Amino acid sequence: MSAVAPPISKALRPSNVPVPTSDASTVTSAVTKTAVSLEYASLRHRAHCPLGMYITPSLDNLLVWDGIFFVHQGYYIDAILKFRLTFPPNYPERPPKVTFMTDVFHPLISQQDGKFNLSPRFRPWRPKEHHAFDVLHWIKASFKKHALDGIKEEDCFNKEAFRYHDSTSSFAALATQSSMLSQSPSALFDSDHPSMTGKGCHTMTFRELRPDEVSALQGKVGLKKWEDGST
Repeated sequence: MSAVAPPISKALRPSNVPVPTSDASTVTSAVTKTAVSLEYASLRHRAHCPLGMYITPSLDNLLVWDGIFFVHQGYYIDAILKFRLTFPPNYPERPPKVTFMTDVFHPLISQQDGKFNLSPRFRPWRPKEHHAFDVLHWIKASFKKHALDGIKEEDCFNKEAFRYHDSTSSFAALATQSSMLSQSPSALFDSDHPSMTGKGCHTMTFRELRPDEVSALQGKVGLKKWEDGST
């Protein structure tokens, strides 16, 4: 009786024979996607997703998360900021890239491409210690006074915004202007707004409501008309 020898599995592959590139990339992709999926699931845990932030994966790519940050205090109070996390193929070995889709005057945010600097908080990035929710908390913290006070000039992607350390009043005025512009109808509702140029489409969008829709929504959540001043 003859027997057909089974194919050599990857588990039996000699150590001196490299894994084909396609196999290696597939394994890396699977590991990365699993890690990112677990990170997203962990946002349901208490205190993992910062208050005022809403996060959702991109419809086209699990390794891209879109977020909206409603700033509740500080120089940027009432700002509505859209941003994006892009995870590298070798995550968690390397941190995600953070890009702000909304134009904002901030020392750690480039005015050219919206790139946000993680270095002041993650120097270096430790894959076994740091997580995506740590990145989200740093984004939120970076808009507060105590974090702004500690920023060093060499970490600033926007050197002009570093004037915060020399003239707080001038910085405060520009931060307030950023906040007001982020709330403008064009920034909220217009997908062709200049700040979105070259950054792709954000998963979460805003839509302006008609007066009757506002009234219906107020009724659903138990609010009286805002004109009454008793919400």
